[in-house]
Amino acid sequence: MGNLLVEERTVVVPGEKIAEGLDYLPANGAYRKDDFILAGRLGLLIMDGRAVKIIPLSGRYMPKRNDVIIGKVIDVTISGWRFEINCAYSAMLSMKDATSDFIARGADLTQFFNLDDMVVVKIVNVTSQKLVDLTTKGPGLRKLYGGRIVLVNCNKVPRIIGKQGSMVSLIKNATGCKIIVGQNGAIWIDGEPKNEVIAIEAIRKIEQESHISGLTDRVTEYLESKCGKIQMPAQEEQPQEEQ
Repeated sequence: MGNLLVEERTVVVPGEKIAEGLDYLPANGAYRKDDFILAGRLGLLIMDGRAVKIIPLSGRYMPKRNDVIIGKVIDVTISGWRFEINCAYSAMLSMKDATSDFIARGADLTQFFNLDDMVVVKIVNVTSQKLVDLTTKGPGLRKLYGGRIVLVNCNKVPRIIGKQGSMVSLIKNATGCKIIVGQNGAIWIDGEPKNEVIAIEAIRKIEQESHISGLTDRVTEYLESKCGKIQMPAQEEQPQEEQ
């Protein structure tokens, strides 16, 4: 028989004993030593059946293949664009991955993306040397116009999105704002200025209180205090595509 030594949704520190026995399995952020499962990083203890997971509370974004993120153009080169993606590494978007249109040699690439443009992109490759390749070919991948960008802790993105997009849909329906959440912690919000502020405050609330149970109820209460009763659609929206 195994014993869980720490309550679920408790913040644990590296090296802390979480479970004893073979009934539990170490997953993300946890490891086994002798008869115990220990925390491998600072984070929130989450149980997924028998699997013990540690959700990190801090740390910079690490690019992963197939992540949909929001990047900022920081350089226009002869063959494409370099992006800042809210991590230690920059990323490249080549002409062939940006458009299916023919682009003549020496063409002015700023007609597609210019310096400081914010773009929804998808990571197609990350090499062992952390060279990151992007694409804008795919549903919802495009240059963003208007609105504002908010940066959050990338480790809080799953809570901001919610299960099947439930949390971000809650904010969208309360405020009427268009919202795109990048896996790198960059969030685009576009709506009436006062509603953008409400959406940002709700997102900050999620970011700060993600480790406390009852989060959805508190966010709903906050949004209804600002916007009135929220009418949710019959089917939840997808988390990263503008609806």
